[in-house]
Formats: sequence, structure tokens, C-alpha cells
Amino acid sequence: MVYPIVKFGDPVLETEAADVTEFDTPELHRFIEDMFESMYAAKGVGLAAPQIGVGKKIAVIDTSNGEDPAAKLVIINPKVVKIEGRQDGEEGCLSIPGFREQVRRGRRVTVRAQNINGEEFERTGEDLLARALLHETDHLYGRLYITHISTLKRDLMKRKIKKLVRAGEWA
Repeated sequence: MVYPIVKFGDPVLETEAADVTEFDTPELHRFIEDMFESMYAAKGVGLAAPQIGVGKKIAVIDTSNGEDPAAKLVIINPKVVKIEGRQDGEEGCLSIPGFREQVRRGRRVTVRAQNINGEEFERTGEDLLARALLHETDHLYGRLYITHISTLKRDLMKRKIKKLVRAGEWA
């Protein structure tokens, strides 16, 4: 099932999600498959549960765009444990379509999370994977990539979005 992507302005995007406490259930397995399906349909490389209106700390990532099944990553209740180096790059978000900005992130990032069975693991990523790990983990704590850009750029973006809302083009 492909879920619609929640857009900026919905409070679920700026609220910390709840920890997942039940693992390895048919519902969780189905939900994660639906998340991957929704992410691929939206042409994203990552998707957090709040982006489809579900306030749970679950995110899926696939930097291969579905080309490499081994690249599929599920992180549940993640915490960033290490950030090394810096990278600047253009970043966008499925919940803020049509907008992209330069964002500084860590070049190498380690996240501690749980898998679908509730087992804890650590995953280290570099470059695009590092960016995706940070971006999706931010979502689960109620932060959007626009918190990492200048106040001026953020305000301009918000004004443009308000215009789109008034014109009925942001639903």
C-alpha cells in the first residue's frame, strides 16, 4: 500500500515520534514493506514514519533507489552515536516538495538502532548514506532539514509555502 506523503505544516512532522516497543509482528512487517513501497513511489532514498502520518520511530532508507536489495535499511528507535567530518550538499525532503537547499552534515555517521526483531545494531554510513541517516533520524525527533539552514532562507521558504497554501497548491 502506498501512503500519501504528509507535507510541511502538518504537526506530526514537528513532533517527536514515539518509541517502538513491539517488534516482529505481522503488522510491523507489513508497515515497513508499505513504507518502502511509498518511498519508492515518491522517488525518495529515505522515509520516516511521521512523513506518512505515523508518529513512530521507524525509518527506511535505500540509497540505491531499489537497484540493490542489500542496500535496504530499516532503523527503529535510532540514535546518532558518532559524527565525523563534514560534507556540504543539496538536500530535499519528500515532505517539502519542490524545495532544495545546501545543508552541512557529517561525512561519516554511526547510528545505533533496532531492527524489525528488536535487536540492537550499529550502522555506519558515509556521504549519501550518512546524510540519509541524519535526515531520517532528525524526522523521528520532530526536526526537518530546514532547521539546518539559515533563518533567512528558512523564512523565505516558509513564505513561499504559505503562498502555495493560499493558492490551494499545497495540500
